[in-house]
Amino acid sequence: MRPLIIAAIANPALAAQLDQAINNKTKPLGSLGALETLAKQLGLIQQTVAVSVAQPAILVFAGDHGVVAEGISAFPQDVTWQMVENFLADGAAINVFARQNGACLYVVDAGVNHDFGPRPGLLDRKLAHGTRNFAQEPAMTAQQCATAMEHGAALVAGLPGNVVGFGEMGIGNTTAAAALMHKLAGIPVADCVGAGTGLSPEGVLRKQRVIEAAVARHAGVSDPLEVLATFGGFEIAMMAGAMLKAAAMRKTLLIDGFIVTAAMLAASRLSPAVLDYCVFAHCSDEAGHRRMLEQLGARPLLQLGMRLGEGTGAALALPLLHAAANFLNQMATFSSASVSEKSEAA
Repeated sequence: MRPLIIAAIANPALAAQLDQAINNKTKPLGSLGALETLAKQLGLIQQTVAVSVAQPAILVFAGDHGVVAEGISAFPQDVTWQMVENFLADGAAINVFARQNGACLYVVDAGVNHDFGPRPGLLDRKLAHGTRNFAQEPAMTAQQCATAMEHGAALVAGLPGNVVGFGEMGIGNTTAAAALMHKLAGIPVADCVGAGTGLSPEGVLRKQRVIEAAVARHAGVSDPLEVLATFGGFEIAMMAGAMLKAAAMRKTLLIDGFIVTAAMLAASRLSPAVLDYCVFAHCSDEAGHRRMLEQLGARPLLQLGMRLGEGTGAALALPLLHAAANFLNQMATFSSASVSEKSEAA
């Protein structure tokens, strides 16, 4: 994948205009809290005071992981393709929430261990029937990783609108995400590993030991792209490429939970400016997500005790983006509403 130019969103003149527009609304200064911060971020991303949330899309990337052979999941690998079928049948939580909040949903086969055949609603970008077992060998070749990122970038390039949410499906992908978190953020493996789809405490310990042994096996890997290829999944690499392209196109990125944030962590190690374009939807209940958000300096909008994935948190954060844009565009100012401002004496 060719390097993408991602411009930082800092613009002092526009920032001052946005501050003035926000502060002149009929409310006490700062009283809309995080919505004010979000409105300003949208303005800086879009380079305008007249912000919009136009044709939001959510991409759900699905892929399988060879590391499931190590017994690190509470569910069998077949659940990946079965859930893709559920997405296509409009039966999953992400279908409900995307429809409820006016987002167009795209389901991508990045590398599921199943042959779907041509299917309406399924974007076939399959690179293989799952990655290899990173406990024994690198999950992907360098070329597979690059191709995955290119596919992700091309998918985003073809989308209308200015907001892209990210979701995933893949049995075993919390293990891949935890390994990426450890390698890219330097956080101890024990603090990166959680229950995933519902492991027992003994299962969590097994997952931790599998990752620690894999990290030792691949001890010489340190370059971010090498780390992504060694421990990542096809869906994670594809998301990272899509995120970089979305930021290069000045779209707002809605980041979901633990696995999506791990993809963003990888993308940010390749181009730190991508973080300027990110709205972190929620803090997942998956162990390690809060630590990863802290590492990225992220302040999530929601904390609902969720840990489903699929992009569900991104879909549920969409109304807050609309609220931020709408108050900036539609709310009266003190002068237009003939409302007295705060007295200087106060």
